Amino acid sequence: MAPNFTSTLNLQAAWIGFLCGCLSGAALGLFFHRPDWLGGYGSWRRRMLRLGHISFFGIGLLNLGYGLTVRSLSVEAPAAASAALIVAAISMPTVCFLSAAREWFRNLFFVPVVSLTAAIGLITWRLVSL
Repeated sequence: MAPNFTSTLNLQAAWIGFLCGCLSGAALGLFFHRPDWLGGYGSWRRRMLRLGHISFFGIGLLNLGYGLTVRSLSVEAPAAASAALIVAAISMPTVCFLSAAREWFRNLFFVPVVSLTAAIGLITWRLVSL
């Protein structure tokens, strides 16, 4: 069976996310040794930057799992789940980094959370109904 477009798109999103995670980690790593950087280890800004950095890997793993699951089970991929995972992969680190700059942006966390919840719900529903 030929790979479908959505599974390929999610696999690409996964690897792009992993690369962004490495690059953002390298950038943050230039300063993490300074105990007072961005207000200290427990400060809001520093926590949001760390969360944004790790979200590249976490949501990348979800995209990878989705793409490989669709291929290995040879099921028709729910396009809405694919799109929601990609929205989450973009919006979670973006909201985290924006929240580090301006705390008001924390009000937008519903976007990646709803996207992830919808994607996982759709994928679970599709797999349970096989």
